[in-house]
Amino acid sequence: MRLEDYWGVGPKTAALLDDSLGTEAAVAAIESADSRTLVDAGLSRGRATRILRRANGGDGMDVLATEDARAVYKDIVSLAESYAVTDHAADRVRVLTPLLDRDAVEARLDRVTAAVESWRALDDATRTDVLDAFERYDDAGGTDRAAVDAALVLRETGLHDGVFAPLADCDPDALADAADALQYLDGERVTAGADARLDELRDAHADAERLERDTFDVLEEIRGSGVRGTEEFREAFVAYVREQTAIDPSRAREAMGDGATDAADFLAATARALETDLAAAVESREDTVRTDLRERVDAAREDVDAAVEAVSNIAFYLSIARFADAFDLTRPDIVETDTIAVVGARNLSLRRDGVDVQPVTYGVGDHSTGDAPSGDRVTVLTGANSGGKTTLLETLCQVALLAQMGLPVPADSAEVGLVDALVFHRRHASFNAGVLESTLRSVVPPLSGDRRTLMLVDEFEAITEPGSAADLLHGLVTLTGRENALGVYVTHLADDLAPLPGNARIDGIFAEGLTPDLELAVDYQPRFDTVGKSTPEFIVSRLVAETENREEQAAFRTLADAVGHDAVQRTLADAEWTQ
Repeated sequence: MRLEDYWGVGPKTAALLDDSLGTEAAVAAIESADSRTLVDAGLSRGRATRILRRANGGDGMDVLATEDARAVYKDIVSLAESYAVTDHAADRVRVLTPLLDRDAVEARLDRVTAAVESWRALDDATRTDVLDAFERYDDAGGTDRAAVDAALVLRETGLHDGVFAPLADCDPDALADAADALQYLDGERVTAGADARLDELRDAHADAERLERDTFDVLEEIRGSGVRGTEEFREAFVAYVREQTAIDPSRAREAMGDGATDAADFLAATARALETDLAAAVESREDTVRTDLRERVDAAREDVDAAVEAVSNIAFYLSIARFADAFDLTRPDIVETDTIAVVGARNLSLRRDGVDVQPVTYGVGDHSTGDAPSGDRVTVLTGANSGGKTTLLETLCQVALLAQMGLPVPADSAEVGLVDALVFHRRHASFNAGVLESTLRSVVPPLSGDRRTLMLVDEFEAITEPGSAADLLHGLVTLTGRENALGVYVTHLADDLAPLPGNARIDGIFAEGLTPDLELAVDYQPRFDTVGKSTPEFIVSRLVAETENREEQAAFRTLADAVGHDAVQRTLADAEWTQ
């Protein structure tokens, strides 16, 4: 395959990769999601990642229909990547994309579920042994030898089932012999320790190079011993070789010539002949030893290749398993119906930041999960400011994306139907025609045609005046239901959307007052078929209570009269009583 056949690889990039790696190696790096090799070849990490994502499931990236959906995707991948046990596993996590085929989703979920079960079954000591094995694998550069060593360590740990099952098919004796041979192979070079004779010849060659380099120093040392005459000098040189070098004296005698004009010429010619002779001897012996080592590796090639693939896959799936275990993720039910429904869902971003999260049950579409009504294709989510509406939208987006990536989700249980387009739109408080147009261009096209679309839209009214916003939002709700899509729309304009289509409902989130610390107390679990209230009296009450400046407090009390003096007073009394 040509490099330019891959998405994002133009003529310049192809030339760079070909010059740095060669076409075959570059293709292998792309196909194996090896971003480290591409980065080392000169690509930026971002560009390498984009190329690899497209090469390893590019069609799935089209599911991310908006910039906000892509931002959630990137956050998920980044969070999962932080639990990777090897650099290459991190590369593979980084290029995970949504999948479009249900069988592919289920197949990945099967493997991930097995890995989670395997990881959770390990005690702390065994987990440490496993992580140490992968750390050594990384430190050794992820080579074949590193993979074989890791496979042997994992087998010795007694791990032969679940995610580790592929190792059970590897012959440990064959792997051990291959590991012994691989430790001495460094590309074309045979490293020290592989063969005693080769080591001896290398030592002798190094001494011959020194003799050639330091001829005059050697000459002075021999002359200093008081030798006289040509024959005596020749014998003194042989004695020097025997006493000061690893060169066989007989080899030195064979290297001596008869045409030297003086002692210096004799030493230079003899050292040069020794260096040439020993270099050839080293090369010949290294060829013999290398051939023997490679034959030993080739004899175990099937087991070596199996170990390399097994270690790479185990590292990848254990990385996902550690992520799933850290956040109590659960396998979702991938269903044929159009739905997303969750029980006990928890926002990953909040949990990552250490926030104590209230689990939420919610659903839209046809499902059989939890208490959320089934059958409504659109919900309008209303309620208090800071009531968690946006967080719920983001949580649903996280669940939808993780499920479509074939990964477990942050919920006690979930039913998810796959989609062709995921529209997630956060509240953007920019009140101008340009923002309105760009938003409509982003959120409306996925509703056209026969694509399965999930709409998660937050406070659409923030980008235009309330009257027009209500009309446009009503049109979006109607279009969502009519085009057989699913949608959750957060708004404060619920009263202006009546009448809703028959396949839509209104849900509400309610603030319940102020805590003793004057924080807004919210029940984040939506109440179904109920309009939530913004309850501004709670916010005003907090401002009245917190403000010490009398003039400012008087101003806030004027606002209290506007939103309902009695309600503010009750709130303040409740907060004071609870203290």
